[in-house]
Amino acid sequence: MNNNRGIVHIYASRNNTIILLTDLTGAETIAKCSGGIMVKAQHKEGSPYAAMKVAEVVASKAKERGINEVFVKVRGEGGIKPKNPGQGAEAAILSLTRQGLRIRAIENVTPIPHNGTRRKKRHRSKKS
Repeated sequence: MNNNRGIVHIYASRNNTIILLTDLTGAETIAKCSGGIMVKAQHKEGSPYAAMKVAEVVASKAKERGINEVFVKVRGEGGIKPKNPGQGAEAAILSLTRQGLRIRAIENVTPIPHNGTRRKKRHRSKKS
């Protein structure tokens, strides 16, 4: 009945973008890809271009399995690190729609600490 739907998990940090496509339960992985697979230079793994290419690969694998509707879950680094997702998240979502996947919902699932661990102390530079 709902075998034409899936969940796209997008993890977008400053340094990388990882996209994972699962079934509706989240138990079975259908496709996964990351920015490091798409681009050669390490400093470009988190770029919007790499995220676009990753989303194209995942969308093509989704089409092979007959998935045309997806729920998107976007995650930033979270915890004591930045709460907002990296620049690759927006480009990945845009690329998914361009590939013909219909997005039903977009949800932010970044972990937020409830007074958890202490943050790292700020770096003090040398003033000469």
